Amino acid sequence: MAVSREALEGLFYTMAKTAVTKIPADVYEALKRAREAEENPLARAQFDAILRDIEIACRTERPICQDTGTPYLFIELGDEFPLRSQILEAAAEGIRRATREGYLRPNAVDPVYFKNSGDNTGRYVPWVHVDLVPGDKLHVYLMMKGGGSEAPTTLVMSTPLKGWENLKKTVIETVAKYGPLPCPPLIVGVAVAAGGDMAVSLAKRALLRPIGVRNEDPKLARLEEELLEALNKLGVGPHGFGGKTSVLDVKFEYAHRHPATFAIGVVTSCWATRRVEAEVTSGGEIRILSRHVIPDGAGGCTIGVPELEG
Repeated sequence: MAVSREALEGLFYTMAKTAVTKIPADVYEALKRAREAEENPLARAQFDAILRDIEIACRTERPICQDTGTPYLFIELGDEFPLRSQILEAAAEGIRRATREGYLRPNAVDPVYFKNSGDNTGRYVPWVHVDLVPGDKLHVYLMMKGGGSEAPTTLVMSTPLKGWENLKKTVIETVAKYGPLPCPPLIVGVAVAAGGDMAVSLAKRALLRPIGVRNEDPKLARLEEELLEALNKLGVGPHGFGGKTSVLDVKFEYAHRHPATFAIGVVTSCWATRRVEAEVTSGGEIRILSRHVIPDGAGGCTIGVPELEG
């Protein structure tokens, strides 16, 4: 049976609901490790509150944070996948439904007329990035990006001569400058590209990679580890209370640049990093691929793959 428009709407609804009520397993495990390693009692108390919040959200299917964010879609679209022209509207309808049912706070505001659309959709919202790939599958990530974690977004148009020096300086100064504002511990996405729009977009895309998964290039993997160590020496800590863990991970991405440019993008994600990954085949098979903190059926929580909802 071929995939249907209704099935796609159900998938995007499930993804939106999952993103805001069930944190990814890699983020949850990283937060637990940070809590166990922490010696500062104030910081440990913050981690305890964060972990309780995650478990309450899981059991009650309520949002992890009152700011449920702006929807970003990163899509890999096979050239033989059907319903290509209907995917974006199916995604918007799934997000509208999640808003109507109270899982998403209405966050789409017209900046010209100061009117909230009321359903988390509007001009260029959800924001969509599409890569065209061979095959007959739809591979999609949904990220619900909070407003506070957008505040530190930084773009520096460096000269190539000082590019790498400025990159490290920019990343460290950004996290130090904004302190508790983006709700640390953070995940930090960093990118280099020819243009500013490319660098910021790639830095945000880098946040999709799970915590602990290093860049495939050994040189860039070392850079990620070097920046992670440097950022945690800042001592910002969870919610700015100090401690060992200010950043859970650093992710680096890049595009080939122009000889005269070295655009540096830095994007942060708060501790409530809300992302979901899924895949759809042209034959109608739909799968959530990411693992999350989900109800265990006995009043507690476990790690697993969320069930699709119609």
